[in-house]
Amino acid sequence: MSTENALLTILVDRINNDTLVLPTLPEVAIKVRQAADNPDVNLMQMSDVIGQDPALSARMIKVANSAVMGRAVKVSNLQQAVTRIGLRQIKNIATAMAMEQLFVSNNELIKGYMSKAWQKTLNVAGHSITLMAFYLQNNKRTSLNSDAITLASLVYNIGVLPILTEAERHPEVFANPSFLAHAIQKLSGKIGGSIMGAWEFPPEFVNVARHWADPTYRPEEIGYVDFIRIGAILEGTLQVSDKSAALQTYIDKGVIPSMQLFSSDEYNDMLENVKDTFS
Repeated sequence: MSTENALLTILVDRINNDTLVLPTLPEVAIKVRQAADNPDVNLMQMSDVIGQDPALSARMIKVANSAVMGRAVKVSNLQQAVTRIGLRQIKNIATAMAMEQLFVSNNELIKGYMSKAWQKTLNVAGHSITLMAFYLQNNKRTSLNSDAITLASLVYNIGVLPILTEAERHPEVFANPSFLAHAIQKLSGKIGGSIMGAWEFPPEFVNVARHWADPTYRPEEIGYVDFIRIGAILEGTLQVSDKSAALQTYIDKGVIPSMQLFSSDEYNDMLENVKDTFS
C-alpha cells in the first residue's frame, strides 16, 4: 500500500471510529461565547472579556469601523466597538475573528499549507460577506444575518486542519500535492461537520462545513451555504465546469440579482473593504 493510500485509510478509519483528533475552539472564543450566552452579561463585561486578547480587541474595532457595519463615524476603543456591534452579533463575530489562531503550525511545510488554506478562506469570506450585505439590502425580512455569514464563511473549510495535522506525520505525502488535494476534497466536509458538532454550533454551521462542496446538497431555501458556494466559485476554490452556468443557478434562486453585480464599483469597493477588515 502506498503512503498516500495508507494515510487516506488512516483518516477514513479515524473518522468512522470517531478517533480523529479535532481542533479545539480558541480559548478567547470560548470565553466570549460563554459570556454571550449569559443573560446577565452587559456590554462593559463583554468588553473586559474581549480585552484579554489584544489582537482580537484590535480586530473588533476594525470590524466596528468596517463598511459592513455601515457607519460613517469611527469608533476608537473596544467598548465603543462592542456597543456598535451589539451583544447579539458579538458572539459570532468574535468567534470568526479567532479562527486564524487555528491555522498555525511549527512545521514550516505545514505552516505554508495552512497559510494558503487560510488565505483562500479569507478570499471566499470576502465575497460571501459582501454578497450577504447586498442581499440584505433587498430582503429585509430574511432570517439570515451578517454576523452569521461572517462566522460561517470563516469556518466552512475548517475540515482541512485535521487532515494537514495527520499528514504532518507523513511528510513524504507532501511530495504529491495532488494527493493531498484529493484527500481534502474527499474528507474535509465530513471532518468539518464533525468539528462544528463537537464545538456545539447550531445546525446551519454544521451544514455549511459538511456540505459546501457537496454537489448533491441543494436545499430549496436560500441559506448561508449559497453565499459561501458563490464565493468559492468566484475564487476557484469550488471547481465547476462552467462558472457562468453555476452562478446562473444562484440568479435563478434569487441569491444574486445578475452577473453585472460582480463588475459593479459598489460591489468591488465593499469587497475590498471587507477583505481589508480581515487583513
